[in-house]
Amino acid sequence: MQAELEQLLVLQDRQQKIRHIEAETKTLPQQRKSLDAQLAANLAALEAAKQKLRQIEVDRKKLELDANTRRDSIAKLRTQQYETRKNEEFRAIGHEIERYEKEIQQIEDHELELMEQAEQVKGDVASEEKHAATARESVARQLADLEQKGTTLSARLEELARERQQIADAIDEDLLSRFDRLFASKGDAAVVALEHEVCTGCHMKVTTQTAHRVKSGKEIVSCEQCGRILYSAE
Repeated sequence: MQAELEQLLVLQDRQQKIRHIEAETKTLPQQRKSLDAQLAANLAALEAAKQKLRQIEVDRKKLELDANTRRDSIAKLRTQQYETRKNEEFRAIGHEIERYEKEIQQIEDHELELMEQAEQVKGDVASEEKHAATARESVARQLADLEQKGTTLSARLEELARERQQIADAIDEDLLSRFDRLFASKGDAAVVALEHEVCTGCHMKVTTQTAHRVKSGKEIVSCEQCGRILYSAE
């Protein structure tokens, strides 16, 4: 294989690696975003559990206030009952006291239900706190790994860019321009092997004359179908 083709293949190798690293680098922000979202979801679950516990406490205190209000009403009614001399009014006040007492019983039953719920939710909060702590540690570790990966990729990219430039400087300007256009347009490779008279870039068979020119290795030959530069793999 002539020296120019060898240089082009080495150049292509560097550019393919550069493209791969650039593509990988572009995924890093999304990976960071995904990790942030993961942590946010864990913290949101924890906050939801805490909010539920706070709401239960608010509801319980409201019930307690309602029960105390009725107890105060009962105390006032008993005073009125003791002061009245009318049997009908005495009985009416008694019925009112009984109604309040039943309401208090219902409220206290509801309070017990809320207390049971609170105990369950406290367990949920403890569990979510544990999950959130684990998530924080995991996300922090993965973010640090991504940061290190970004630094490593950046350093490797600079190294490859220097190598690519050194190789490019040794290639004929017109040939380099041709290579660059092909590499940019084909998206995979500008220089490909010819195997059994078939271009491995577009998988089309070339003419016998083209195949002969490629095998002779005396000139830069392109595939008639896709335009890629060919070299003989045989």
